[in-house]
Amino acid sequence: MSLLMEIERYLRRTGIAPTTFGRRAVNDPRLVLDLRRGRVVGSKIRRRVEAVIRAVPR
Repeated sequence: MSLLMEIERYLRRTGIAPTTFGRRAVNDPRLVLDLRRGRVVGSKIRRRVEAVIRAVPR
């Protein structure tokens, strides 16, 4: 599954705003918007985002 798809599922499940998620995960409120527009992130940011997603029980 793509990182953006994982983030979108997380946002729907938790009700957190995309800007809040980006700020909490990597201190970048535009992260989700940029990903939706085609931004490609490196492995360091990917790991940080995945850690935030995994920290919340499903």
